Amino acid sequence: MELVKTIKQSKPLKYVFFALIGTIILAISSKLRIPFYPVPMTMQTFVILFIGIAYGWKLGLATVTLYLFEGIIGLPVFSGTPEKGVGLVYFTGPTMGYLIGFLAAVFLAGTFNYDRNIIKNFFKLIFATSFIYILGMLWLGTLIGWEKPIFKLGAQPFLLAELFKILLITFALSKIRKIRDFI
Repeated sequence: MELVKTIKQSKPLKYVFFALIGTIILAISSKLRIPFYPVPMTMQTFVILFIGIAYGWKLGLATVTLYLFEGIIGLPVFSGTPEKGVGLVYFTGPTMGYLIGFLAAVFLAGTFNYDRNIIKNFFKLIFATSFIYILGMLWLGTLIGWEKPIFKLGAQPFLLAELFKILLITFALSKIRKIRDFI
């Protein structure tokens, strides 16, 4: 009986541990970047999909929310920090829409039912990732003006690399899903 009580008490602690690990991995992936203007290319979208699939939507959403909170309060977890500023000032810059899109993408990646059909899984992951770019371009257009070539600045340079990242996740899907059993 005592063992059952200990396991139930340690479960929230385990979730906090995994959420913190997820935010660390997200912060590291934000620093692996190829500089583009006005939005850099990073490995974050790969990690967002990975977290959604491995953690499920609840823990995945909590992890990304914690990551965004860390950045908003001034921890240098975002791609351009601390060089381009920190905290809320950086968060509300050109990348805010993409960062908010992380929430939608991790939620969708965590809720989809994946099967053995690689093509269907690939398109589900494209759908999840598209919210990052849609929200990102909406915010970017609002921020820098709709007369600018928003798609050319905010999505086009990333599409080929994004397809490659989604392909990697698609082929590793069964292995990534096994992590959820551990959590």
